[in-house]
Amino acid sequence: MSVKTVTRADLTEMVFRKVGLSRTESAELVETVIDEVCNAIERGEIVKLSSFATFQVRHKKERIGRNPKTGEEVPISPRRVVTFKASNVLKQQVLKAHLSQKAKKRTVSPAPRLQGPSNSSL
Repeated sequence: MSVKTVTRADLTEMVFRKVGLSRTESAELVETVIDEVCNAIERGEIVKLSSFATFQVRHKKERIGRNPKTGEEVPISPRRVVTFKASNVLKQQVLKAHLSQKAKKRTVSPAPRLQGPSNSSL
């Protein structure tokens, strides 16, 4: 199964086709939206895109880690990380798509059920 990566160019093309803006305007729109999301995250704001996801900055404290090669303990400095939390709507869409693909892969039909003697004959 090959995995397709959706790029900015793909998003621009989708906006061009569905909204009807020119390719240049579509590219500017996509860039503006991405820039606004990035700027808000940089400022530490929570970005909530309804029915899609929430992006949030989380502050991680300093902790001790371990070098997997040597086993040596190494301090990991405090940092800020971006978290992505999918909405329940997105989670349900992914699950539905997964179950649909799983059903399509089943090419062999289930074996017929064998029925034993019925209770009516007793």
